[in-house]
Amino acid sequence: MGLDMYAFTTAEAVEAEVDFTAETAAELAYWRKHPNLHGWMEQLYREKGGQDDTFNCVNVALTVDDLDRLEADIEANALPHTEGFFFGTTRPDEIELDLDFIAKARAAIAEGKTVFYTSWW
Repeated sequence: MGLDMYAFTTAEAVEAEVDFTAETAAELAYWRKHPNLHGWMEQLYREKGGQDDTFNCVNVALTVDDLDRLEADIEANALPHTEGFFFGTTRPDEIELDLDFIAKARAAIAEGKTVFYTSWW
């Protein structure tokens, strides 16, 4: 039990930036218990109009601008400190994984795909 986090790609057109469904999606990245990244994604979800109280099992689309902001925050060690039941603790070795995800996400967007984040806890 704990925080499982995913990034997916889809070739489908999504109807909104948050709370949408995708019938077909391919996993792009997976994180286990990286709460500060999850907190960053929740802030983005709220900025885009997301309303889910728990920010669990909901989708948020990521744009190139979002990825640029995320990269800058990772490099500045500015992901928000986030805690939650069974969330674990963010580790310094996750920075390289996060930056690798950003590169893959940018490539997927350049191919015309939608990249989105979701979690399950």
